[in-house]
Amino acid sequence: MPTSATRRATRAEPARTSRPAPDPARRRASPPTPPVPPRLALSIQFEPGAGDCPADRAQLRRWARAALTRDAALALRFVGAAEGRALNRDYRGKDYATNVLTFAYDEAPATDGPVQADIVVCLPVVRREARAQRKTPRDHLAHLVVHGVLHAQGLDHEDEREAREMEAREVEVLRRFRIADPYR
Repeated sequence: MPTSATRRATRAEPARTSRPAPDPARRRASPPTPPVPPRLALSIQFEPGAGDCPADRAQLRRWARAALTRDAALALRFVGAAEGRALNRDYRGKDYATNVLTFAYDEAPATDGPVQADIVVCLPVVRREARAQRKTPRDHLAHLVVHGVLHAQGLDHEDEREAREMEAREVEVLRRFRIADPYR
């Protein structure tokens, strides 16, 4: 008849053999490192005629950073209608103030070096469009900041395929801030 010590050893044995042997290679592997977020050097400028901005500097930085896929040095300038109109006329040949203009300074492929660009937002146009679209000025501004940063990285909406890709990226970024799809 087996003793109680023998019975305990017999019971413990199946538990030991039911587990696979540890893989020595797995023990030595370190966990994957999380991706490093892109670095952002951001200058924020306000032209006196721009009026009040519906977001603070920290929020503007969060919106810009969320839209980045690579390092960037950006200037985000808020202007009034007169400067917005002059820039749009001088650089695009359109004699009216527009909501956002992006001046990208690097012609490098999308993976080489940091993005360098100036993004100009006309706050009177932002407020007017927000009212017309029944959005808050803050949500509309978030969309335009993200839109400008995506343009700085080479995204565009010149044809339908590019427009779909850019809009999808905008919606994805804005969703992180609980901002509704601006295209609906």
